[in-house]
Amino acid sequence: MRNLFKIAIRNLIRYQRRTLLTASLITIGVVFVLVFVSVSGSFKAMITSQITDSMMGHLQIHRKGYVASIDNLPLNLNMSPKAYQKIRQALAADAQVEAFSPRLKFGGMFSNFTETTNIRLNGIDPEAEFRTVPLLPSRILEGRQTLGKGEILIPALLARGMKIKPGDPVVIVATNADGSVNGKQFIVSGILESATGPGGRDGYVHMDDAAEVLRMTEPQVSEVAIRLKDFGRLAAAVAHLEKTTAGEVTPQGQPLLEVHSWEDLSPFFNIARMIDVMTLFIRIMLIAIVLISIMNVMVMAVYERIREIGTIAAIGTPPGKIRTMFILEGFCMGVVGAGAGVGIGAAIVAVINLIGIRFNFGLQKGLLLKATLSLPDLLVVSIIVIVVAVLASLQPAVKASRMEPIDALRHV
Repeated sequence: MRNLFKIAIRNLIRYQRRTLLTASLITIGVVFVLVFVSVSGSFKAMITSQITDSMMGHLQIHRKGYVASIDNLPLNLNMSPKAYQKIRQALAADAQVEAFSPRLKFGGMFSNFTETTNIRLNGIDPEAEFRTVPLLPSRILEGRQTLGKGEILIPALLARGMKIKPGDPVVIVATNADGSVNGKQFIVSGILESATGPGGRDGYVHMDDAAEVLRMTEPQVSEVAIRLKDFGRLAAAVAHLEKTTAGEVTPQGQPLLEVHSWEDLSPFFNIARMIDVMTLFIRIMLIAIVLISIMNVMVMAVYERIREIGTIAAIGTPPGKIRTMFILEGFCMGVVGAGAGVGIGAAIVAVINLIGIRFNFGLQKGLLLKATLSLPDLLVVSIIVIVVAVLASLQPAVKASRMEPIDALRHV
């Protein structure tokens, strides 16, 4: 085998121009794939993190039918305190759950005593909420990164439109489940950067204040946001929680609760899927480039070396060794192209990070893209290139091994 490698390398060096052009084409394909996978994958991961870690959480649990009516923020589809306690106990005992936060969502009228508009609000336990969505404090543009009783965090669009600053008094008026109206004065503790997606323009108050505005003796829960220890196990966590909550049923025997991942709730998931589809097509293009390049080179190599093949066959070289020699030539070109592509691709990614790419996503400004190349991506692309290079060499190699020595030696 060692001698066959030497022969294969010698043959590649003998046709330097052709070998260099083919390896360069493979290298360019690998570079483009790696840079695209790195940038697009990092973009998807960053935006997913912005959505899940700043407002949504990885998973959410609702009472059945709540999500379908979420635009109206129905108070009659909240979980009772008793139902939430069961969920709380189950989540506290779940090893996959890092943190969870109950929310009481409601709509109301917002007034600065001179102007009035509508607002969506989340009643939260600040400590639990900041553990579940750790990027939420970073969205606070002005004011304190805390939330106490009697305080409110309001979205930046609302603050700019009504010229409100931290420390200003405001009033929230809301209608509770039985139709009566109640109001409460708050102090603005901070201004929130608005984000794209469900809940991206909501305000926040303390859970106890929300219950007071809605005249609840005990705070009810509209949804429970959940943060997982391992985001990669999202699908498994959804299935597990669905089994855990399956025992909660209505008096009619219907499921009481629903589990939704961020994928079910955010429109960005469709963009993420398109990124995955484009990545797949880019990899298919790489396969096509390698396949056509290697096959073309090997077919030409067989055609130009017919008399040489006849000579080595005539001196007793087995067909298997002839076949292996050509396959090794394709293998070597695949290895060289993949190795050079990985090196150049990693260098380009490093330059991209050095220069820094900033972009706006919805209302979020100046997000810095940090492109990364994971070891699995490098291995997958390299293996694809090498395997396809070997497969592309098979047909020419088989053709060479099946030549009759006499016919080959007569070839002009």
